[in-house]
Amino acid sequence: MRKLQMVDLKSQYEKIKEDVNASIQEVLDTTTYVNGPLVHQFQADLEKYLGAKHVIPCANGTDALQIAMMGLGLKPGDEVITADFTFAATVEVIALLQLTPVLVDVDLDTMNISIEAIKNAITPKTKAIVPVHLFGRAANMDAIMEIAKEHNLFVIEDNAQAIGANYTWNDGAKQKVGTIGNVGATSFFPSKNLGCYGDGGAIFTNDDELAHTLRGIVNHGMYVRYHHDVVGVNSRLDSIQAGVLKAKLPHLDEYNQARRTAAKKYNDILSQNENIVVPQFDWNGDDHVFHQYVIRITNGKRDDLLAHLQEKGIPCAIYYPIPLHEQKAYVDSRYNEADFNVTNQLCKEVIALPMHTELDDEQIQFITDAVLEFV
Repeated sequence: MRKLQMVDLKSQYEKIKEDVNASIQEVLDTTTYVNGPLVHQFQADLEKYLGAKHVIPCANGTDALQIAMMGLGLKPGDEVITADFTFAATVEVIALLQLTPVLVDVDLDTMNISIEAIKNAITPKTKAIVPVHLFGRAANMDAIMEIAKEHNLFVIEDNAQAIGANYTWNDGAKQKVGTIGNVGATSFFPSKNLGCYGDGGAIFTNDDELAHTLRGIVNHGMYVRYHHDVVGVNSRLDSIQAGVLKAKLPHLDEYNQARRTAAKKYNDILSQNENIVVPQFDWNGDDHVFHQYVIRITNGKRDDLLAHLQEKGIPCAIYYPIPLHEQKAYVDSRYNEADFNVTNQLCKEVIALPMHTELDDEQIQFITDAVLEFV
């Protein structure tokens, strides 16, 4: 059996190395390391793939979220609602811009932001909602967009984990996640479904005026060299990373399908145990691209299972062990512990198993045998 890894980037690279190497060599030959032709080519390719009018590449996914909020003109003290159960970058940029984070609970079944919790959190100071498409699963955008329209709120999609997923509207129409709200942000960190070989990110929007503002912000507020029209930052996707992404983008749907196939195999085996809750999903759909495969262990022995798997050399992880509202940086006296029952439960039950495009049946069988042996 091949060595187990949480993400097997080397095996993935071996299959596309000629295209990746050629892209990198092109950058080395032309020495256009920043804002070169491959950046613009990848941007155009991604716009076509997503069906988005504008893609603005940037240095990483956290910058993408920050720049999106800067572009919308949010002011210090404005309240921004987002999920308590997610990676800290989502709330980090809200606080960094001196906006007011409003953390809310998530749904137990989907682990995505709770619609009822959003409704209960809205105040006259609320200006935006940041749904996170967690672990690759699309949030309930029908309901979120309806709430945003009713209360005149911006919607900023945190799409760091769900590139390539489709959202199916209530009328059956499909749209790529990240292109639904006013603006979307994604990460190209190496472990992502579409990952580069360093840091990278991008912002998506269909708003021409907003896109113009964002393009200035990512480049020190410049549209003409040394003319600074807006307050900006230095956040650019370098040409080598763009070349890697351009080589990998044509394979993204194939990668996402491989993840869904692996997740289905996991589910078929692990769902037989009453102490394991597996992701529930329409396997004929494409609303979930399984950036992570996360199960819940309901018998109180999640941490013991983690140790058991590690002893067997099986990579695994807890996403996420501490709710954001309990993190020292984001503790706030406004929060009521009773409002985070689901998040608190998930932090005690979730465990992520290896998930990547190169998982094979032998590996999945070995992993699931180890889980069932313990549970």
